[in-house]
Amino acid sequence: MSTYVYGITHASHPSLTSLPKDVDGVGDPPRPVRVLRQGELAAVVSDAPEELRAKRRDLLAHQRVLDAAGEDGVVLPIRFASVSPDDETVTSVLAERADHLLERLRALDGTAEYNLKANHNEEAVLQLVVADNDEIRSLARANQQAGGGSQEDRIRLGEMIAAARQAREAADADMLQRELGPAAEAVSAAPSSTGWLANLSFLVDRASAARFLDAVDQVRRQHPHLELRVTGPLPPYSFVDDASPHAEDTAQALEGAADQTHG
Repeated sequence: MSTYVYGITHASHPSLTSLPKDVDGVGDPPRPVRVLRQGELAAVVSDAPEELRAKRRDLLAHQRVLDAAGEDGVVLPIRFASVSPDDETVTSVLAERADHLLERLRALDGTAEYNLKANHNEEAVLQLVVADNDEIRSLARANQQAGGGSQEDRIRLGEMIAAARQAREAADADMLQRELGPAAEAVSAAPSSTGWLANLSFLVDRASAARFLDAVDQVRRQHPHLELRVTGPLPPYSFVDDASPHAEDTAQALEGAADQTHG
């Protein structure tokens, strides 16, 4: 039977005692959650369903298990749909990578991840772009006075506005990191191809979470052309291997020879 892996924590983690009876794992019907211990480490696992796809039910089940496991301490989250051939593979990787995993648990203790996604309010940013650029404003006025302007002028105006908006996206993405970074322990930026002008993950000390959220609210008030969506607290997905002395990805190492099912 293949083993589905949710996360890794200390073998002495207090939440592990109640975890198996408190939450259900992935699958239909849900697979019972169990704990595999190896030395100072433990992996939160369940039997893997025969078929696993990225359906809302299973995504939420994966998240609920991690939330419950991380309630009383740090857990290194493993990405959704990570399946190992068996329990022995999981415990052998825990033994082989013990020093690295224990270092990450120490580094991330007392922290949580907050994800911030940002986009522009279309109407508001258009007004800003026109107001901030004399050339765009002059050409827009000239086209209006000419009854819309020539096709060449309209195309030129559209290209100028598009370039100005792109520059504004880059500037706002930099501003968000600059303004919010001091309220976090670390920042991780997702690739720019995510469909957002900024998709940032912040590692935040749980004791300072209110300070971070206050900083987000201040940015929101000062920059009303930005639409901000904050999700958290989350397990520190984006920081499992951040600043590690090893370059290997923890999730890949745990999966090892694992088969991965992606919906």
